[in-house]
Amino acid sequence: MTSWNHEYARVNGVELHYVREGSGFPLFLVHGWPEYWRTWRKNVPVLAESFEVIVPDLRGFGDSEKPDVPAVKGYGVDAHVADLTALAAELDIDEFGYVSHDLGAYVGQTIARERPGSLRGLFFFDTPYPGIGKRWRDPDHIGEIWYQSFNQQPWAADLVGSSRVACETYIGHFLDHWSGDPSEFDADDRESWIDTYLKPGNLQGGFNWYVAADEDRKRLMRDGAPSMDPIEVPTRILWGELDPIVDSEWSDRLDEYFADYRLDTVPDAGHFVHHEKPDLANDEIESFFAGLD
Repeated sequence: MTSWNHEYARVNGVELHYVREGSGFPLFLVHGWPEYWRTWRKNVPVLAESFEVIVPDLRGFGDSEKPDVPAVKGYGVDAHVADLTALAAELDIDEFGYVSHDLGAYVGQTIARERPGSLRGLFFFDTPYPGIGKRWRDPDHIGEIWYQSFNQQPWAADLVGSSRVACETYIGHFLDHWSGDPSEFDADDRESWIDTYLKPGNLQGGFNWYVAADEDRKRLMRDGAPSMDPIEVPTRILWGELDPIVDSEWSDRLDEYFADYRLDTVPDAGHFVHHEKPDLANDEIESFFAGLD
């Protein structure tokens, strides 16, 4: 696919950009950080043969609006949930499938708890979830989460955005370090990533997620995994074994938080399974949602 169908909608007080392709049962493909809609470029053309695929930029990211509000009030999970559910309503979608990882997985789990009737299924890659608990700050892992504090500094966006080289160094670090095979992000990907993150407001827009999520993040590290009723929505998870930031061994408590799930790990993939192993990801997504008809 050499061209994309870009659309915009004003929902929940913000203008969201999204790519929309195909027809059939609707699937939302929702990115994480440091990403935007293009992270799904290897998935959309294939999935659009069987589904209506909607690929939004979350508020603060890509070509979606960056509202001028305090991050803790306007960039947390609740804001993203309200945006995406409003977008679904704007598109006259009553029920959809949700595919995501990273911060998008937090959003999907919240939708599943608050509006389970709107979801036919959840499909996650390398998913953060409450059962990770205090392990985020394990001595052997603490060195991996430095960026979560860095991104909250008031000068971080200015520093990373001070030059194209600085932005490429910073964003490129995560594409490389978190990937099992960094070459899966080709030269065009990398140029597009940097072009996107150098657009006005995009670095701070993404960093605002970390500001908004900080208290919940610290609560998990301080108090450990909370007791919660498990999500009832059918869930499929693929988890890259080479992911250094969301360790596949942390999947051991999924059964406490998901009542109906299936997990497989992917030995030769990292954090971006959907991008690193698109054939596997596309086959599994299609099979999972087709089986829920």
